[in-house]
Amino acid sequence: QVQLIESGGGLLQAGDSLRLSCTASGLTFRTYVMGWFRQAPGKEREFVAGISRSGSNTYYGDFVKGRFTISRDNARSTVYLQMNSLKPEDTAIYYCAADFRGLGGSTSETYDYWGQGTQVTVSS
Repeated sequence: QVQLIESGGGLLQAGDSLRLSCTASGLTFRTYVMGWFRQAPGKEREFVAGISRSGSNTYYGDFVKGRFTISRDNARSTVYLQMNSLKPEDTAIYYCAADFRGLGGSTSETYDYWGQGTQVTVSS
């Protein structure tokens, strides 16, 4: 049984930093492209960041503008999202996702497994 479990969300103030973690089980983690998405109330799910199997390639949604960094530790089956200079508009549920075929990208349909999400709330 594949599980992706996110952690690290919370209530923060504008300008704060936060690191999200997502630990996978039930799959061979190093063979999956990993991604982070987010969904704010009343909005569609939005691509945040993706990382290749080895971690050598990363890509981001346009809104990130250098504020977020995705990384992974294959030995720990964990992917991270470091978020800096948080803004109220970053408030959302953040999800990690795993893509076996390696298509990756910003389209949620290419991802095979999803976590349950972790809430990030940024106040002004």
